[in-house]
Amino acid sequence: MTDPATLTSAASPSVEEGPVAVPFGHPSEVFDVEPPYTPDEAAIEAVEKFDDRFIDREVSWVRFNQRVLELAEDTALPLLERVRFLAIFASNLDEFFMVRVAGLKRRIDAGVAVRAASGLMPREQLEQLWTSSRELMERHAQALVDLLPELGGHGIEIVRWSELDREEQKVCKKLFKDRIFPVLTPLAVDPAHPFPYISGLSLNLAVVVRHPKTGTEHFARVKVPPTFGRFVGLGNQRFVPIEDVIGEHLKRLFPGMEVLGAHTFRVTRNEDLEVEEDDAENLLKALEKELLRRRFGAPVRLEVEQSMDPKVLDLLVSELGVGRDEVVSLPGPLDLTGLHSIADLPRDDLKYAAFLPSTHPSLAEVESASPVDVFDSVARRDVLLHHPYDSFATSVQRFLEQAAADPHVLAIKQTLYRTSGDSPIIDALVDAAQAGKQVLVIVEIKARFDEQANIRWARKLEHAGCHVVYGVVGLKTHCKLSMVVRDEPEGIRRYVHLGTGNYNPKTARLYEDLGLLTADPAIGEDVALLFNNLSGISRNTTYDNLLVAPDNVRDGLVTQIHQEVAHHQAGRPAGIRIKANSVVDEAVIDALYLASQAGVRVELLIRGICALRPAVPGLSETVRVRSVLGRFLEHSRVFWFDNGGDPAAWIGSADMMHRNLDRRVEVLVRLRSPHVVDEVGALLDLALDDDTTAWELGSDGEWRRHVGVRHLHDELIARQRARRR
Repeated sequence: MTDPATLTSAASPSVEEGPVAVPFGHPSEVFDVEPPYTPDEAAIEAVEKFDDRFIDREVSWVRFNQRVLELAEDTALPLLERVRFLAIFASNLDEFFMVRVAGLKRRIDAGVAVRAASGLMPREQLEQLWTSSRELMERHAQALVDLLPELGGHGIEIVRWSELDREEQKVCKKLFKDRIFPVLTPLAVDPAHPFPYISGLSLNLAVVVRHPKTGTEHFARVKVPPTFGRFVGLGNQRFVPIEDVIGEHLKRLFPGMEVLGAHTFRVTRNEDLEVEEDDAENLLKALEKELLRRRFGAPVRLEVEQSMDPKVLDLLVSELGVGRDEVVSLPGPLDLTGLHSIADLPRDDLKYAAFLPSTHPSLAEVESASPVDVFDSVARRDVLLHHPYDSFATSVQRFLEQAAADPHVLAIKQTLYRTSGDSPIIDALVDAAQAGKQVLVIVEIKARFDEQANIRWARKLEHAGCHVVYGVVGLKTHCKLSMVVRDEPEGIRRYVHLGTGNYNPKTARLYEDLGLLTADPAIGEDVALLFNNLSGISRNTTYDNLLVAPDNVRDGLVTQIHQEVAHHQAGRPAGIRIKANSVVDEAVIDALYLASQAGVRVELLIRGICALRPAVPGLSETVRVRSVLGRFLEHSRVFWFDNGGDPAAWIGSADMMHRNLDRRVEVLVRLRSPHVVDEVGALLDLALDDDTTAWELGSDGEWRRHVGVRHLHDELIARQRARRR
């Protein structure tokens, strides 16, 4: 049975008028609900009697990637955007196998047989994942086959070597001779040459050659150089896979031998990080070593061309140590992540109409040609940013650049989880430090698959004189915070940005995220305390306007969910709306089930994984779950409570997953300005409206697409353009 303490956690604040002085963890009078609602044993048992109430999280992720594939199959979308979704599907699945499937396999091998919340054992999960993933991989390959004629009809052709004309073959021959051949390294397998190491996600040719005199056959591996494009351009938007070019000229690599065959294959390895974090001072060095070790992770998937010789396949399976059930046989070409290069072709007629973010009205120039003073604008009124519709460059980036240049700014404090390679954010922080300002940067060097880049930027910031801290031992710092301390005539004032997305100008043009720019003294005080926690040894866990994981995000949200039950029972307006990437945490889900059983309306807008099972009679009849996928990646997290008619809205970095709530520093901020709360409410209204296209989750765990009269992203673009006019 669930621990009742989990479902009756300490209260979180409700802001009605002015700042709230009662910190989290104190009595729930801050909710102004008499008496506070506490679920009894009967209510808890009414939820827990549903043994199958949790959808398996791994299976739910596969269903998410299936929705991505459905976009690639959607004939209503522009052709090259469908190609893009094919590439996204492939890269998503690569990461899933490298991390999630690898983790399951590692647990099975280690004999750690812990049943998941869904009731499945690791081996059962793995079997289900392989069944569904294999079907999707085959469907994915077929989707490309189906797209090729359509691409050809628009003058874009992906062809194989046999389809090239003589002139094109000459072009490829010269390219091979001049550029590719000097880079290739054939690795033979014989008693003097052990089977070579095959790096994860590399594309390889398994080559069989025969000695013309002795008739002895040999196996060799040729790695396709990743420095070249996945598809070789032939001119006139015709392309041939690079492995076809290499395969046709293998005689130059094996002179004097007969080439009997060559087939592509690809290995996916366990690439999740395992770093001991007990010694914070050595974390950076430990991570650098772990990145080297990652290249030698255990294989978890072997992709091969369907035409591969069975003997060659047997050799690969034996030498790589994969099971037959981990082999996926597909029609070529393999590695469709390379389709991004095709999707990038300059064919605007086959893409979404061009879109440029605009400056938020509160930060836009009115009559003067000079940029608006961000501090002056934010001091007057809180600003809710909605990317990519609101420009990142003229809001968050300008905020930090102005802070770096402003002589009145004394200090800048910043968290960095992921940023771009040529980041203006890094440049602004470096400029600020070199100008003599105090600059603190919390760099999360364990951001998955961005570790190497983050180590590099950490070194650069340190060399510039910034105070660089690697967060709290044992936790990833995932929160998105900036604070500028400014000396003004009235005294010291803090300006704060709290967001749902990374400080990355590139992804800010593709990811949908929310951000709050505020000079609210109460929020500034909380953020200052939090930065002191992250950089020092303070363990303050009480904040007036923030929920901070791992201390109280789960408890605070569960308490607010319970309070909606109290409002509903008292006849006051009650309702819950949550927008997140994933909802997996059992305590939060059970609290939502309790609310539904009490009659509270619950609406979830989930991009990825959802372990909650909606529309189950007696359990979740009032719960509705939707998912929006499309042009932009929905990434913001919003938590909305009707709160008896005085809506409480929170935004932040936390998803409802164990890692976010227990093993990361995450922050949710309570929106205090009525106009900002109204803006967030209007966004949720639009996304959850029946006229908006979305997928709907059924009680059986399947997602079904509902096509409305409008798409969320198109509608928001139209509104942005109308605002600009």
